[in-house]
Amino acid sequence: MIHRKLNSIESMPQKAGVGVSMQMLLSLQEVPNFAMRCFTIDAGGFMPHHTNTVEHEQYVLSGKASVKCGDETFEAVAGDILFIPAGVAHSYETMGDEAYVFLCLIPKGEDCIEMVGC
Repeated sequence: MIHRKLNSIESMPQKAGVGVSMQMLLSLQEVPNFAMRCFTIDAGGFMPHHTNTVEHEQYVLSGKASVKCGDETFEAVAGDILFIPAGVAHSYETMGDEAYVFLCLIPKGEDCIEMVGC
């Protein structure tokens, strides 16, 4: 069993985007099937258009963002649930004065990230 407090987990700035940080809540070295991460994109920040080789299951905790996924663009807000299929280009741009914070689960497997031109 694993039990820890969110405020005890280091927030690591991410190279891609502006104002993006990630906390590794449960890593694939600790659990057998899904890693759980918490991403924060500061107000005015963004994560650029990119693809991943693994799917993402996401739950929005706070804030609002314009999310582009494939050919669709929509506003995601607290309480929304997103599924990003493997290989589908996606991006996030915060809206308003609040950080966009979401949980993101990824399955076991190599996650190669590739930036995509818009």
